[in-house]
Amino acid sequence: MSMTRRILRSWRAPRAVMRDLLAAGLREDRAFAMLFVASLLIFVAQLPRLARQAHFDPSVPLDARIGGAMMGIMFLFPLFAYLIAALSHLIARMFGGKGSFYTARVALFWSLLATAPLMLFQGLVAGFIGQGPQAMLVGGLIAFGFAWQWGNALSVAESADAVVA
Repeated sequence: MSMTRRILRSWRAPRAVMRDLLAAGLREDRAFAMLFVASLLIFVAQLPRLARQAHFDPSVPLDARIGGAMMGIMFLFPLFAYLIAALSHLIARMFGGKGSFYTARVALFWSLLATAPLMLFQGLVAGFIGQGPQAMLVGGLIAFGFAWQWGNALSVAESADAVVA
């Protein structure tokens, strides 16, 4: 199944999608690809907002804003994502989680990828409308959607039957 279909399906059946991803076996390349594509989509989502900010405040040029966003999202964010996934696994283990560091990574990376299309929409809102109640509403929906996706994925990742060999 393609990733686009999985993303759409994950909004209806997030646990089933997570089980399917883990059933593929230990695939660190696939986990990293999910994180990379999610980071790329999040970076692209920032471009309309950065262009708007550069237009209204030309003291910082657009290319400098894009360079900073690229550094933060494409290079630093993945490092923090690995750290957050490891911490989530350790916390889940304290509460009886049976998964592994790999399953926790897949849960976080998949949740980021599943919510990335919403982040693209939020980037358009921030770029065309700017900061305001609309952007806050979309941001809140993204936060709720990500928490829902990650909670469901992590519960499957830390269950006893999710241990990947």
